[in-house]
Amino acid sequence: MGTPVARPLLSAKLIVPAVRPGTVPRPRLLEHLDGSVDHRLTVVVAPAGWGKTTVLSAWAHGPARAGRVAWLSIDEADDEPVRFWTYLLTALAGIAPRLTSEALAALRAPGLDPVGIALDAVLNSAVDSPGRHVVVLDDFHLLRDPAIHESVEYLLAYLPPALHLVIAARTDPALPLARMRARGVMTELRIDDLRCTTDESLALIAGVADVGAPTALVVADRTEGWPAGLQLAALTLRGAADPGAAAARIGGGERHLLDYFSAEVLTELDAEQRDLLVRTSVLERLSGPLCDAVLRRSGSSLVLAALARADLFVTPLDRGWYRCHRLFRDVLRRELGDAEPDSAPDLLNRAADWFLAQGQVEEAVEHRVAAGDESGALSLLRGRARWFLDRGAMGTMLRLSAHLPGVERDPLLCLHLALAAGLSGRPGRSAQWLAAAEPHIGADPDPVPGWRTVRAYADFIWAVYGTTGDVEGALLHARRAVALETDPTMWGHVVALTCLGGELLGAGRIAESADVLQRAWDVPARRTVPPFFVLQAAGLLTLALVQLGEIARAQNVLVDVRATATAAEQDWGDGAAAALAMLRLAEGRLIALSDPGRAIAVLDSAVRLAENWGQLSVVVGALTSLTTAQWATGDQASARRTLDRAHEASAAEPAQPAVVEQLAALDTRIGRDAVRRARAGRDLVEDLTDRELAILRALRGPLSAREIGAELHLSINTVKGYTKSLYRKLGVVTRDQAVHRGHDLGLI
Repeated sequence: MGTPVARPLLSAKLIVPAVRPGTVPRPRLLEHLDGSVDHRLTVVVAPAGWGKTTVLSAWAHGPARAGRVAWLSIDEADDEPVRFWTYLLTALAGIAPRLTSEALAALRAPGLDPVGIALDAVLNSAVDSPGRHVVVLDDFHLLRDPAIHESVEYLLAYLPPALHLVIAARTDPALPLARMRARGVMTELRIDDLRCTTDESLALIAGVADVGAPTALVVADRTEGWPAGLQLAALTLRGAADPGAAAARIGGGERHLLDYFSAEVLTELDAEQRDLLVRTSVLERLSGPLCDAVLRRSGSSLVLAALARADLFVTPLDRGWYRCHRLFRDVLRRELGDAEPDSAPDLLNRAADWFLAQGQVEEAVEHRVAAGDESGALSLLRGRARWFLDRGAMGTMLRLSAHLPGVERDPLLCLHLALAAGLSGRPGRSAQWLAAAEPHIGADPDPVPGWRTVRAYADFIWAVYGTTGDVEGALLHARRAVALETDPTMWGHVVALTCLGGELLGAGRIAESADVLQRAWDVPARRTVPPFFVLQAAGLLTLALVQLGEIARAQNVLVDVRATATAAEQDWGDGAAAALAMLRLAEGRLIALSDPGRAIAVLDSAVRLAENWGQLSVVVGALTSLTTAQWATGDQASARRTLDRAHEASAAEPAQPAVVEQLAALDTRIGRDAVRRARAGRDLVEDLTDRELAILRALRGPLSAREIGAELHLSINTVKGYTKSLYRKLGVVTRDQAVHRGHDLGLI
């Protein structure tokens, strides 16, 4: 199978920002943070420029925190759950790799929404961790997706003592802060805490400008302890001919200070520095090669290093990357808008070209969007769908397309997004994108890589994700896809056949299913299909062969994919659920034919994978097979509990007809076995019929007699007749007594 392609991450986002030389020590805040780690959460909330990042980075670099702080600098592009958690867990892996290896593997897996699996994995790994680790999330206010807020809330609800979360934001995060405050599991730093004292203000000014105490006191008073304001004011005083007069002209408001800084300081920079700062203000982060590409010149690395040394709000990160303070960027963007009002789109598109050349498609699309180049962004998304699929970034593909006009008129992109939604565990959104694509699918549009026609590609996605509960509809789409995909050298041919075989299997047409799936398996082009689809195809084919009694052929398929399956488990962990659930179910059924006891562990694994995947029919099928194996070993109590789980799952939503039939047959078999044992022990003097057993099982639930009749396709009078006979045979007179008696005898 090979290791999945790694999703490119910007390492600079994961580096604890360096403490600038001359930063004023603030021991009172550091002591407050030291005392916070015994809680689950620390929130640092204040507007821009109040020193949140500076204080937290100074604390993180302290000797008590050395090697124990993971840091994520958040930007707008992180507002998608899988991307956010990939970055967060990668940051944590830098200090505690044992806690995150399984979780990160799950996030790379296709075919399901992996965030819940990843969170459970990291929480379980941290329970017995001897170390204490801190995770800092800077600029958390940039995250708007409710799913991210919900997942962070879930993490905090079960956070073990080994982990402490710090959130820095301009506004309160969408978390239950009041409840956490009342429970004493949260500490806070806010504006009044971050405001510089007089001594801190004077020390900050003295570190930047050599002015007398009276002048410094004037500035400290006018800025009211606002750290960024003090820094801006001190920089203006540093080059002033008359610092006292300059201090008198400084206003206390943020806008006044920024405007004054722009007029007094930026104008004093040399032309090369000013040009770089102003024209790259459109970028979130800077590096020498990126700036060279955007500005079409060389030498940007030297300019950035000089700006960082001059302490002009340019902070070095890691490996040649820098970041401008957001306040400073706002000033620079205004300068760019005044000087070159139409230049931003061109600059952003050059940045997109640079990221694309580095193989960072995600960032390239983001910069196309920021440039307003909607057609360019759509073209990248349309042509690079396989890039997102191979890197487990389908959720990001959905996010990037969400606000682009014209998506609905591009049938191929709509279909890519429908597949992305299905593979991300969001079939409802898949159906929406499919419906949007349909009016625009022409007779001979642009081809899909690996497919002969867009129509067949659409029918495949309809069959898998767009026809939930509609067996005949799914078969119609799957058959049409097979009829159109006639070229055996293309992987669309393999996928279409596999899709049809899977739908036939779910419909209970086992022999026909096995024939179609074997045809797909024998096509050489199968080896060009992504491993995820290969493993699903192997699982479907093996299930069909086991049910037909073709044991040797089923074993051959398992041998053929053993290395691929092992690699998937190693690469994706529990995230491999969508790829492996059916394969493990088939393997368990095969083993159970000769050794039910040994099959139980494999079927347990199949149940866990199926539940992680969330495909109801596979869940019910796995529980049914596990029940059968447990019953065969004589563990009747466990078998009844597992059977109850199967019924609960089946009641949640309609399962495939073949699975429903298997569950009903198992009910009958277990009921008949229990009746025979009860008769042999003289606990039951007369056999129960299959209808009476079905009525007894139905009596456990809330259905009325009329509703039971509708479920079993019986009239209410017939139900009453069977119920009367059932009560007589059990020796009871009420519904509750019948259910209790049935449990006692092992009938239900």
